[in-house]
Amino acid sequence: MTDGSFTGIGVPVDLPDGVTVRDTWIPMPDGVRLHTRIWAPATAGPDAPVPVLLEYLPYRLDDWTAPRDSERHPWYAEHGYASVRVDIRGTGSSDGTFDDEYSEQELRDGEAVIAWLAEQEWSTGAVGMFGISWGGFNALQLAARAPAALKAIVTVCSTDDRYDNDVHYVGGAVLGIDMAAWGGTMFAFNARPPRPEVVGPSWVEQWRARLAQNRPMTPVWLAHQERDDYWRHGSAAEDYAGISAAVLAVGGWADPYRDAVLRLVEHVDAPVKGIVGPWSHQYPDRGLAPGPSIGFLQESLRWWDRWLRGIDTGVEDEPALRAWINDPEPPATYYPVRSGRWVGASSWPDDATAPRTLALDALRGGDGPVVVASPQETGADAGRFFPFGNQTDLPPDQRAEDGRSVCFDLPVETSFDLLGNVLVDLVVTSDQPRATVTVRLCDVAPDGSSTLVTRGVLNGLRREGMDSSVPFVPGESTTLPVRLVSTGHRFVAGHRLRLAVSTAYWPWVWPHGTAATVTVDPAASTVTLPVWTRSTDDGVQFEEPTRSTPLAITRVEPTEPLPQRTVTHDVETGTWTLDVDPGYGGGRVYPDGLVFHEDARETYRIRSGDPTSAVAESRWAIGLTHTDWAARLETTSRVSATADVFTVVNTVRAWARDGADGSPEQLVAEHTHHDEVPRTSA
Repeated sequence: MTDGSFTGIGVPVDLPDGVTVRDTWIPMPDGVRLHTRIWAPATAGPDAPVPVLLEYLPYRLDDWTAPRDSERHPWYAEHGYASVRVDIRGTGSSDGTFDDEYSEQELRDGEAVIAWLAEQEWSTGAVGMFGISWGGFNALQLAARAPAALKAIVTVCSTDDRYDNDVHYVGGAVLGIDMAAWGGTMFAFNARPPRPEVVGPSWVEQWRARLAQNRPMTPVWLAHQERDDYWRHGSAAEDYAGISAAVLAVGGWADPYRDAVLRLVEHVDAPVKGIVGPWSHQYPDRGLAPGPSIGFLQESLRWWDRWLRGIDTGVEDEPALRAWINDPEPPATYYPVRSGRWVGASSWPDDATAPRTLALDALRGGDGPVVVASPQETGADAGRFFPFGNQTDLPPDQRAEDGRSVCFDLPVETSFDLLGNVLVDLVVTSDQPRATVTVRLCDVAPDGSSTLVTRGVLNGLRREGMDSSVPFVPGESTTLPVRLVSTGHRFVAGHRLRLAVSTAYWPWVWPHGTAATVTVDPAASTVTLPVWTRSTDDGVQFEEPTRSTPLAITRVEPTEPLPQRTVTHDVETGTWTLDVDPGYGGGRVYPDGLVFHEDARETYRIRSGDPTSAVAESRWAIGLTHTDWAARLETTSRVSATADVFTVVNTVRAWARDGADGSPEQLVAEHTHHDEVPRTSA
C-alpha cells in the first residue's frame, strides 16, 4: 500500500448528498502509519477548507465500530466538517504494537494526528475531538496537553480520574467485576488481526507479530494499588488549569463515569458545559435504554460551530449543567424510557442545592452501635458496571441485598429531589486491619420493593486519601468518608430513603483476604443529602435525535442463546456463581461480505464464608470470515487471589486461513501468560 488515500472497506454506500469518504494513512514521527477514515464535504479543498473533528480509538474502524461510526461521522460531514476516525497504533489495521491504555505513546501519537489534520490543505487548522468512553478519555487527556490546533472537545461517558473513576479501582478497592472482565476483553480485542484488504498479503505475519507483543493489562493495573504516577498520567483531574479547549462533558445516571461531568463543570477554567441524562454507557442519540434520547448530534454541532467556526449558537447562554432528575419507578433491570424532568444549574455547585445532614441514629431509632458482617455473596444483585442498554444490565429489586446489609431508613414525609453526591461519614471500629464498606442508597416503595438509586465504596485503608494506605487499629474508632456516585432522583412522600451498609460487595469489589466485622456508631455517623430546591425546569429542552443512515449490517443470532445473566447458589458448597453475557454486539454480516462472530462470557464465583475463594473469568471467541481469508481466536482470562497475592492467567490461541474457502487453516499463535502480583493494600 502507498501512503496515499485508498478505497475503504466497511464504509456505507448510502452517504448523504455532497459527502465523500476515503481511507488514508497518517504517518507518525517514527514511521508508523495509523489507519484513518475521513468523511468530508465534497467541496472541501484548498479553496474551501473546513474544520476537522477527530475520534481516536482502538476498536477497529473497518468493522467493529463501523455501524456506530456510520451514524455520526457522515452527519458531521453533511454539516460542513471533515470527520475523521483513527485507529490507535497496533489496533485495527494501524501499524505498530499496542502497549497500554492511554499510554504516553498513544497520547504522543494523538498530538501528531491533531497536527497532521490541522496542516492539511482541506483543513482550516481548527480541530475538535469527540468520543465516548475510550474516545472521550483521550479527548480529555489530549485537551489537558493543550495542542495548539485543538479548540474544543465533546467527551461522553469518560473520566478525569483514571484511578478512582475507571474500570480498575472504586473507592480504592479492586473493582473485581471489570478489573478482570475489561482486562480480558482488551486482551481479546487486541488479539484481533489487521484486515488483509488494508495491509496486504503479509497480514498473517503482521498478526503473528501483534500476538507475540499482546500482553494482558490486568497484572499491570493490579501492580498499582494506590494512586501513583501510573494513574496520575492521563488523569485530567491532576491539572484542570492545563485544559484550554472548550469542553462539553456528557454522561448518564446509568453510567459509572457521571461524576466526571460534575467535576469538570466545577473545576475547568476554559469554557465548559455539562449534560447528564438518564442514559447508559451510550451516545444519547442512539435510542438505547434507558431513554429518553436527545438530539445529541445537533447539540454537539452547536458546540463545534461556536468554538471551531466562531458562530454565536447560544451555547454559552445554556446552564452550566443540564441534568435529568429521575422519577421513582419500581426496580427493573431495563427501562426503555425513564420518567422525570430536566433542570438547569447556573453553576456547579449551584445555590439551588441545599445540603441536608442527618445523624444515622435518626434513621434507625437510636439502637446504639450496629455490627456489620456481610456474607461474601452480597453484591450478586449489583447489576452491570457498564450498562449498555441490554435487558439485564441494571440492578434488580434490592430487597435480597438489603437483607445482607445493615439498613438505616428515613420515612419521606414531603417529596424532594436529590441532585449531586450523597456523602456518608461512618464512625466505625474494625476487628481487622483491612476492611471495605459499601453504602447503597435505595428508594423503598410502600410495597417494600427497593430500587437502587446510587452507591459508594471505600477501602478503609484509603480513608486519608487514595494515594495512602492506613490500616485500621482493631477496636480503635475512626471515620470513613464514603462519597456516593452522583445522582438525580426524586423521593416522594410515602416512600422510605434507605442507606444500606455492607462489608462485602462481590463481584464489584474484590474482598480483602480476611473478612472484617465493622461496628458502626450511628449517633456519630451522618449522611448529607444534596437536596435540589428549585421546582421549575429552567426551560431545558433538546431537539429530537437524528443520525445518518447506519451501515446496513445483518445481525446473526446464536443458534442456542444463553441467558444474559444468571445467579446460582450451590447450597451444598455455599458457592455463588454469576454468569454474564456482556452483550457487546454478537454476530453480524457486513455489506462488504465480512462475517464477524463474537461470543463472550464472564463468570464470577465466591463461597459465602471465604473471601479468598473469589474467582473472575472472562472467555472470548472471535471470528472474521471473508471470501479470501478467515481468522479466529479464543482467549481466556482468570483472576484469583489468596490473602497475599493475585494470580492472573491469560491464554490466547489464533488460527488463520489465507486463501479462498477450502484453503487449509493454520495455527498462528498460542500463548499463555501467568502473572502473580503481591497484594499490598487492595
